[in-house]
Amino acid sequence: MACLAALCVVLPGRFSFGEKELRWPTLAEVIGPSQPPHEGEEIEQLDTLYTLERLDTLYTPAPPEKSEERLPIPKITVDSTTDSRVFLQAFYASLADAGTKKIRVVHYGDSQIEEDRMTQQIRETLQAAYGGSGAGLVPLAQTIPSLTVRQELYLSGRFVSPQNGPKRYMVYGPKRDQRTDGLYGPMGQMAYMSDSLVKGSESVKAICHPLQPNARYESFRLFADTSVHYTTSRDTMFLTGRGGVYGLSQESKTGIIVDNIPMRGCMGIVFTKMDSAQLSTFYSEENVRLIIMQFGGNAIPSNKNPGTIQAIVKGLRQQVQYLHRCAPEASILFIGPSDMLTQIDGEWTTYPMVPYMDKLLRKMAMEENIAYFSLYRWMGGSGSMMKWQEVGLAGSDGVHFTRAGARKAGKAVAEWMMEGNE
Repeated sequence: MACLAALCVVLPGRFSFGEKELRWPTLAEVIGPSQPPHEGEEIEQLDTLYTLERLDTLYTPAPPEKSEERLPIPKITVDSTTDSRVFLQAFYASLADAGTKKIRVVHYGDSQIEEDRMTQQIRETLQAAYGGSGAGLVPLAQTIPSLTVRQELYLSGRFVSPQNGPKRYMVYGPKRDQRTDGLYGPMGQMAYMSDSLVKGSESVKAICHPLQPNARYESFRLFADTSVHYTTSRDTMFLTGRGGVYGLSQESKTGIIVDNIPMRGCMGIVFTKMDSAQLSTFYSEENVRLIIMQFGGNAIPSNKNPGTIQAIVKGLRQQVQYLHRCAPEASILFIGPSDMLTQIDGEWTTYPMVPYMDKLLRKMAMEENIAYFSLYRWMGGSGSMMKWQEVGLAGSDGVHFTRAGARKAGKAVAEWMMEGNE
């Protein structure tokens, strides 16, 4: 320790070897207390090798930026007095009909909502107040286990993994798994029943067993091409034929239905790749009155240039506009990214682009007449993720909530929405 301290005093904090740079903390940084940066303070943007490969297996990191220039974060002005829940009035008005018809809510998001996390609390809150049951849409083959529904897939009586079932296509997956016609259905993914099944058989058995008391349902439905047929027996669905399967849904005939649609590794700039006619038909026929979009976090670790963040938010604006055209009667709620941590010179701190993206997203939301919930501000702003880690509400990666943290965040979103309808 004494030798290291002496080196910190005698040597500078950085050495360059061609294109490589070696850095270590100064003695003052080692001895002095570490304080998380506060929003509004100037934070030096340092190069890091951290990418989302640590977090999301489907994420393809952007190539490193050629310029090493540290660009300042532009200052933007946002009207902080406006309550964006004013843009949920169409959804609030539709709740009066929940006793006689079905009101559908679709929650799209990245890996923060996998396992039905956050969505489950929104569903429970709305169904407790306005009726409804069932977990809503699930894909034919679910690769990520859910806290709400346990799924099993069988071909000709033989249990198979999702990877060995009917061929899956995803709008947010690798290019080899994408379609050229945009026919992914409302979940952004579909399974195709074809000759890839067991020879001589086009039959599939799917079991969707509810794991939560409120997940019991009245109707077990199939969303698929007309060439695919099905029958049901309790929690089991039997499918025959050849064609696309866009989802299974366990739901009630009236009340609130909330669909959880996670898109791992996705930045949210994918909806314009989905067929507008197919989306419009689903949103209209299923009476979708609220669309929740929860994206932005996947853009943070691999981007430190404010211009890149601006471009991503511009792309998200286009997705909002597209969904508004596909579902003109639905309100839209955008949930911004949470606080996220990285190491800069050995110190854990909030990614510099988190507060900037949060401000840009809120500004975009206000201009597009959609509601906005800031997870970052609700958590406590810069450095709050460290406090969440200390009490077991956030994981060691400094990015994702634990299940307890996700429940807390989902409940907060649901309560915020309900307060706007009082």
